[in-house]
Amino acid sequence: MMRYFSSHLSLAFNATACVGCGLCAKVCPHAVFQMKGNRAALVARDACMECGACALNCPVDAISVTSGVGCAEAIINGLLTGKETCCGEGECCSNGCGD
Repeated sequence: MMRYFSSHLSLAFNATACVGCGLCAKVCPHAVFQMKGNRAALVARDACMECGACALNCPVDAISVTSGVGCAEAIINGLLTGKETCCGEGECCSNGCGD
């Protein structure tokens, strides 16, 4: 599983507000959420790439993520555009990545 820079992720999940619709688990490309009984559970936070699909599909706003602000976004943009980013193995976003 690909891991991003977990200490800098903007992903937040309010399990108490979850109504168990399962949309977050269905739309997440990296299986960050899974259904556990009749509720969603945040099971792979480090795999979050901050795309925002989970938050956009949550009908009760139990999930928030600010897409486009973290290292995951910088890495993906760097790969797509061929531009170098400061993010790399073992580095953190305090170096200005994703700004």
